[in-house]
Amino acid sequence: MTLTINRDHWLDNVKHVPSPFCDTRPDDDISLLVVHNISLPPGEFGGPYIEQLFTGQLDPNEHAYFALIHQFRVSAHCLIRRDGSIIQFVPFNARAWHAGISCFEGRDKCNDYSIGIELEGCDYLPFTDCQYETLATLTQKIMQQYPAITRQRITGHEFIAPGRKTDPGLVFDWHSYKAQL
Repeated sequence: MTLTINRDHWLDNVKHVPSPFCDTRPDDDISLLVVHNISLPPGEFGGPYIEQLFTGQLDPNEHAYFALIHQFRVSAHCLIRRDGSIIQFVPFNARAWHAGISCFEGRDKCNDYSIGIELEGCDYLPFTDCQYETLATLTQKIMQQYPAITRQRITGHEFIAPGRKTDPGLVFDWHSYKAQL
């Protein structure tokens, strides 16, 4: 099956890098936003490695950690870099493969009905002001396009996959982020 990738033209100043790791949603219910963090190699920022992972092009010989993850078939809708720039990998109307085994308010398979936003970062270093500003602006636009996503339906990966995931981590400032919405 081929998924038609339609760019979300209502997003401004976004780099589009299509990921093959997505498919059609089982229905039109888009009602959850999940915040993540990622850095490749772990704890390092910049470089092409996140894009390479989300597009299936990560070279296992570039870093020892990459040999463990290069075959993962994962993606997110968007990545917000440390400088606040956005890369969109999957259009919001498609299902990105970001949450894995997950549950929100008793409903499993969060990928089916959620939008996944990755912040370039890790669990133990603060995110940048630019990232919070971009995340808040992007969230507002998403909430306008998908009104079922409310402040109460914004969560972290750690809360939908407890014991398995820890992101965006204890350093993520939920209060400041939600105050900007």
